[in-house]
Amino acid sequence: MALPAFRAPTAADMRRSMGRFTTGVAIVSSGGGDNACGMTISSLTSICLDPAILLVSLTEGSRTTGMVAATGRFAVSVLSSRQEAVARRFATRGGARFEGLDCEHGEFGVPLIADALVHAECDVRSAHDIGDHTVFYGQVRNLRCREGTGLVFYSGRFGDFHDFGHDEVPWVF
Repeated sequence: MALPAFRAPTAADMRRSMGRFTTGVAIVSSGGGDNACGMTISSLTSICLDPAILLVSLTEGSRTTGMVAATGRFAVSVLSSRQEAVARRFATRGGARFEGLDCEHGEFGVPLIADALVHAECDVRSAHDIGDHTVFYGQVRNLRCREGTGLVFYSGRFGDFHDFGHDEVPWVF
């Protein structure tokens, strides 16, 4: 099947095209207590290992983006394949997302989603507004990881990862 001709992308074209890139799913949280806020993201990247730096891209104008900018801190909870409901809860606008949710709080009081595969507490190293998002580079201050299968997102759908049964391929750094 032939690919269509190139053209300038619309927002719908970008959403559909980038939806073909399978990503993990995480919650970025910030603030604490009555000011706790968070949002579901798939734009999470490890930028470097030493020092440990993560990149998150958050929607401009969201409460979470504002809180991260104001406090200079955020936490990332990488969700397990059993946490689709949590991902959906934090993907909608408004509402008391943490109400009745099993959470704990990190060293800086930022909420962490219980049973997530990874928790990373970060200080903002730099932030850049680009288009309709703000990109935050966070230095990881505290990190923990547990075994499990991650929640993935592909073409507007949640799922999980199934490997081909090969040995682990180590990255060369």
